[in-house]
Amino acid sequence: MLKAVTLGLLMVLATVTFSHALTIKGVDLPDSLTVGDETLVLNGAGVRVKKIAGLIKKDLYVAGLYLKNKSADAQQIVDADETMMLRIQIVSSLLTAERFKEATLTGFAESTKGNTAPIQKEIDLFLNAFSDKIKEGDLFEIVYTKEVGVQVFKNGAKESTVTIPGMPLKKALFGIWLGERSEDALKKLAQALLGEHAAK
Repeated sequence: MLKAVTLGLLMVLATVTFSHALTIKGVDLPDSLTVGDETLVLNGAGVRVKKIAGLIKKDLYVAGLYLKNKSADAQQIVDADETMMLRIQIVSSLLTAERFKEATLTGFAESTKGNTAPIQKEIDLFLNAFSDKIKEGDLFEIVYTKEVGVQVFKNGAKESTVTIPGMPLKKALFGIWLGERSEDALKKLAQALLGEHAAK
């Protein structure tokens, strides 16, 4: 049954509309898309900015959060057992696979308040989805659905690179982008994803 549901999801993942709600750093973000038979709407979007050598600011990726219904409540989104997507488009060659994985590990540590042990196996599986070379222009769609779990799709592929069932990873994962973070740039990105502002 799970296999059938998964295959059905893959066939219709991320069918985007032709209108764009936002264009950020040259990246067009559709105002809605579909996962399975569900329509998701753009909740908010922003840019991941990183200071290089503590001085120069560089844009690394543009992220958009898609939900069934718009919400500005970060914890409610993290806890929701419903379909959602984080769409990430790389806009800099500075973001390598190694750096992305390192930053994501830090994110898991912060989103779980240092308690990654219960989901370490799931974290390792998720990070494996980003082992291949990452280049400017790459698009990652991180999707959670109740029936399937977390899946990662790269550059519009119909098959996910990983499927991880259950809520524990989902909550920690979306907490990376929506939870309390120590870095100011990540706090601003979270605000953008919640619809509070977006850098264009």
